[in-house]
Amino acid sequence: MPETSTKPYLIRAIYEWCTDNGFTPYVAVFVDANTNVPREFVKNNEIVLNVSFDATSGLDMGNEWITFSARFGGVSRKIDVPVENVLAIYARENGQGMAFPVERSVPETQAATERENNPPPKLAPVESETAVSPEPGAPDDDETPPPVPRIGGKKPSLKVVK
Repeated sequence: MPETSTKPYLIRAIYEWCTDNGFTPYVAVFVDANTNVPREFVKNNEIVLNVSFDATSGLDMGNEWITFSARFGGVSRKIDVPVENVLAIYARENGQGMAFPVERSVPETQAATERENNPPPKLAPVESETAVSPEPGAPDDDETPPPVPRIGGKKPSLKVVK
């Protein structure tokens, strides 16, 4: 019998830690064909979602899928995220949480469409990348979440939280 992944258990544990401490849990997700999210909020094949109790309805964090409904621009949308596509879960208020490695394979046709729809900006390079999206259930002009912890090809490491 194959061993089950620790990832869904760690995601649920960080979620519980966030809610127990009054923090807002956010998940950063790699978006591919298996991910059902509002595509208009996807940047560089990533989206950040507020998964707090106040922002979601019917949240189910299973071992294979995270599913819930959330409001985007006042419209309720069904969200389905494969656990394997979760890049990170963290607290909005302090950025503490956990990042995970994700296999980032996007079909070439989808990648070409993304490049056509979102050409790279002609700006100076930024030192740290962020993947942020409007908070589900909040006005579009709301404060943006903190930067997503990035793996960037480095070996994952743990941070002691006291």
